[in-house]
This record gives sequence, C-alpha cells and structure tokens, in this order.
Amino acid sequence: MGGEDILAAGADLVRLRREVGMVFQRPNPFPLSVYENIVFGEMVHCGTRCRDSLDELAEKSLKSVLLWDELKDRLHKSALGLSLEQKQRLCIARLLAVKPEVLLMDEPCSALDPQATARIEELMRELKENYTIIIVTHNMQQAARVSDDAGFMLLGELVEFGKTEDLFTRPKDKRTEDYITGRYG
Repeated sequence: MGGEDILAAGADLVRLRREVGMVFQRPNPFPLSVYENIVFGEMVHCGTRCRDSLDELAEKSLKSVLLWDELKDRLHKSALGLSLEQKQRLCIARLLAVKPEVLLMDEPCSALDPQATARIEELMRELKENYTIIIVTHNMQQAARVSDDAGFMLLGELVEFGKTEDLFTRPKDKRTEDYITGRYG
C-alpha cells in the first residue's frame, strides 16, 4: 500500500489485510451471528470491546450495504441462515467495518440471481464513491455497468486497460475486440 512492496520480507500483512478487503465468489460469512460477523474485525484489529461503539459500528456497516432494515431484528441470529444475496452484502459490510482503502471483488455476483445481482451492482456503484473497488468478472455486461476503468486479461497477460467505454467501443487490441464481439471466449 502506498508504494510499499507487499511481497517484500517484513511487509506488514496485518495492515495489508486491514487496508485491502476481499469479497469472494461465494459468500463466506463466519459461522457466527450477523452482529459478530460485523464487529469481528474491529475487535481483532483494534481491540474494541465497548458495546456502544460496536453497536454503532454494526448499524452503520449494515446500513451502508442496505441490510439494516432487513436484519436489525435478527442481529443475534446465525449469519448462515441468510439468503445468498444477504450473505454477500453481509460480507461486504464486514469489510467496510474495518475501513479498508480497497475492496477486491472476485466474481461477487456469480452465485446470485439477476435481481440480487442488480442490487449488488447498485451497491458497488454507491460504494465506489468512497472506496477503490477492483472487480474480477467474466460478465462483460457487468463490467460495462459498474466500472469506470476496465482491463482485458488473456492467459494471465493484461492485454488492454483504459476507460471502460473506450475499451468496449474502441478497443485498441485485436484480441480485446475479438473477445468483446464474441469471436472467442
């Protein structure tokens, strides 16, 4: 972070894990309550035990992912009983609670139905106002809908990177154009 080589010996991995949050393809809430999922990082990273502070953090984090109204009466129920979409939003809220600088999202909607996908995409559009979001997706339409900048990778090589609109409408590399137009892939 901030020009630091995160692969160097002695890199502060705890700080890295706090500053860069990861959302996986399949939601992975902890086998704890909704509340405990949210406050876990704060308790581990900062040692906060003040109930009022943790309550405020849980409410703020759940509101930021539009889950507060749905779950405010179920905070102490298992997070494992939530729908897939709710689990994914909970995992995002869990990250936001520790205030990362960057959110990495690996196919965050691949396990969701179209309506849930639309809600997660709307959430991403809102969150990008305050966070740097890097999303990996095979869904070109999703990339076009949610990103400002996009890159096309092929066999581990970054073929092209630029403004999303330019990449999709005026690609510079033939391989990008071939993929976008469905000639392969």
